[in-house]
Amino acid sequence: MRVEFRLSGSGGQGLLLAGIVLAEAAILDDKNAVQTQSYGPEARGGSSKAEVVISDEDIDYPKATDPDYLLALTAESYKSYGPLMGKGLIIVDSSVPVSADIAARTVSVPILETARDKVGKKVVANIVALGVLGGLSKAATRTSLEAAVKSRVPKGTEELNVSALRAGFELAELAASQRGARKTQA
Repeated sequence: MRVEFRLSGSGGQGLLLAGIVLAEAAILDDKNAVQTQSYGPEARGGSSKAEVVISDEDIDYPKATDPDYLLALTAESYKSYGPLMGKGLIIVDSSVPVSADIAARTVSVPILETARDKVGKKVVANIVALGVLGGLSKAATRTSLEAAVKSRVPKGTEELNVSALRAGFELAELAASQRGARKTQA
């Protein structure tokens, strides 16, 4: 089993932390994991990308070459990485317009809205997104994801972030049921 993730958006959205937490959760589940990151020269507002590779076997190359999952929190990241998806699933925030020109399966989920309105803090959108990724991919257990979140987020924010993670799990369940409904209607 090898699962590749690309988390993309803009600097300041916390996607690098989300990638680190995802990799740590997989390690807690006794899997091998590697996380890499890149970002534009601007600390905030520039492009940001984290990649995570999780495997039951040794990982011989640390980058995602053909991601199974693409998370795109901005229209720019969707336009940049969406056309490169040969397989897998693209998860976009519902504020991102979906293009018919991008062939990969795409699920639109209200990540930013959920962080702001349900959890109460827009800053935890990265952890909501992590819950969506974890819930859809099953690459790490919920227990390990929660433990990794608690160990990596700033002290005093653990419960807020676990609440955000659980909200992401709920969005993943909703997205999975909608995908199933669309398949049966098609």
